[in-house]
Amino acid sequence: MKILVVGGGGREHAIIKKLKENKSVEKIFALPGNGGIAADAVCVPIGAKEIDKIAEFAVKEKIDYAVVAPDDPLVLGAVDVLNEKGIPCFGPTANAAIIEGSKAFSKNLMKKYGIPTAAFEIFSDAEKALEYLKTAPIPTVIKADGLALGKGVIIANTREEAFSAVRSIMEDKVFGSSGNKIVIEEFLSGPEVSVLSFTDGKTVVPMVSSMDHKRAGDNDTGLNTGGMGTVAPNPYYTEDIAKRCMEEIFIPTVKAMNAEGRTFKGCLYFGLMITKDGPKVIEYNCRFGDPETAVVFYYFGTVLIEYNCRFGDPETQVVLPLLESDLLEIMMATTNGTLKADMVRFSDKSACCVVMASEGYPVKYKTGFELNIPKDIPLTVYVAGAKEEDGKLLTAGGRVLGAVAVASTLEEAIDKVYKDIDKIHFDNAYYRRHIGQRALNAKEKL
Repeated sequence: MKILVVGGGGREHAIIKKLKENKSVEKIFALPGNGGIAADAVCVPIGAKEIDKIAEFAVKEKIDYAVVAPDDPLVLGAVDVLNEKGIPCFGPTANAAIIEGSKAFSKNLMKKYGIPTAAFEIFSDAEKALEYLKTAPIPTVIKADGLALGKGVIIANTREEAFSAVRSIMEDKVFGSSGNKIVIEEFLSGPEVSVLSFTDGKTVVPMVSSMDHKRAGDNDTGLNTGGMGTVAPNPYYTEDIAKRCMEEIFIPTVKAMNAEGRTFKGCLYFGLMITKDGPKVIEYNCRFGDPETAVVFYYFGTVLIEYNCRFGDPETQVVLPLLESDLLEIMMATTNGTLKADMVRFSDKSACCVVMASEGYPVKYKTGFELNIPKDIPLTVYVAGAKEEDGKLLTAGGRVLGAVAVASTLEEAIDKVYKDIDKIHFDNAYYRRHIGQRALNAKEKL
C-alpha cells in the first residue's frame, strides 16, 4: 500500500513510525514532512493547507490511503476533497471538523445534548461582551471562536485583563478572523486529562489517557507552550472516571454529532477537567495535535487544553508507543465504519515523552543548529522541528523533538528518558527536568 500523511511535526513522525509496522505498507509520503521524518518517509514540499495540490499529488501517485493529521486542512475540507478523488482517508470531513473549528458550535452542541461543560456565553459584538464582563465572575475564560493556531484561549484573572483580552481578540484581531466571535465561559478548576479516541461514527474507543505539561519552566513555571512533555497513563483518570466519561461525554458526543448530521470519523480528542462535580469537557479537538501551532497569549494568562478532532501532540508520542494493535487497520476501520472495541489493544506499561526545544521557546529563539541523534540511543525520537541541508539535520523550530521511553512503571519510564536524553545534542537545546513529577505526586495521593 501507498500511504500519504498530511503534516510535518512530531505527531506525524509518531504516526508514520507506527504505520510502518504494517507489512502491507510499501511507501509513505509525508506532505510536507520535515528533515527528521525524511528517515522514515518520502517528504514532499507541499503545505498541509494546499488542499488541491495534496489531492493532485495523491491521484498522481495512486495513493491507497491518506491520513490528514492537522486541524487546518481538516477544517478546510481536505478529507472531502480527497474522498471526491476516490482516496479513502483517516480524519473527519469538514462538517464534522467544525467541532474544533468553531468553539461556539461545540459549546452549543454540549448545551443542547446535556454534555457536561463549563457555563458560557457567546458574543459577536465587542461592546456587548465588555458589558457582560462588568458583572461576570472572575477569573473567567475567554476563547476565540475559530482556529487560532491551535490555541486562542485566555484565562483572565482580573476584570481589567478580561476587558483587554476581549479588545485584543475582537478589535485588534490578534487571532485574525478567528476572533470575530468569542466564547466567555466559567473558570473551572481541577486536574486536566487528555483522552484521545478512535471512532467510526458509531463505536468510540478511548486510548490511553495522558498528562501534558504546558509550562516552559521546571516545576510548572514560566510561559505556556504547545507542550514540553507528556506521560501516560494519567493517574487522575481512574476506572470510575473513565466509566463516567464514556457514559456522560464520549458516547453522547458521537451521538450528538450524528443527530446533527455531522457524523464524525477519525480521532476525537477530549480535553477534560476533573472537577469536584465530576469530569467536564473543556473543549473538543478533531485531529492529531500539532506541536508547532501553539500561540501563547502569555501576557494574559494560561493557555488551556482543547477539545480536538485529532491526535494531540505531544500526547500522540506517548500514546502510540503503547498501542499493541495495528494502527493502519484501526484507521481503516474508522473510515469503513467497522471499528470494534477489541481491535484496539494497549500495553499496561507507562510512557514518558520529554520535549527538547530551542532556548527561548515559545517567544524568541534561534534555529539552524546541527542536530545529532545517536543511532544507538535507547529512546524513540520523534522529530518535530528540523530540516535537512547539505546532508545534515538542522533545527528549524521552537520544539525540535520528543524523546520517549516505555517501561513497566511510570517511574522507570521517566528515569529512562532522563538517563539518555543528554546523548542528543544541538546548540541552544533546552528541556524541562521534571516531566512526570506531577503524575508521580498524584499517584502517591490517590
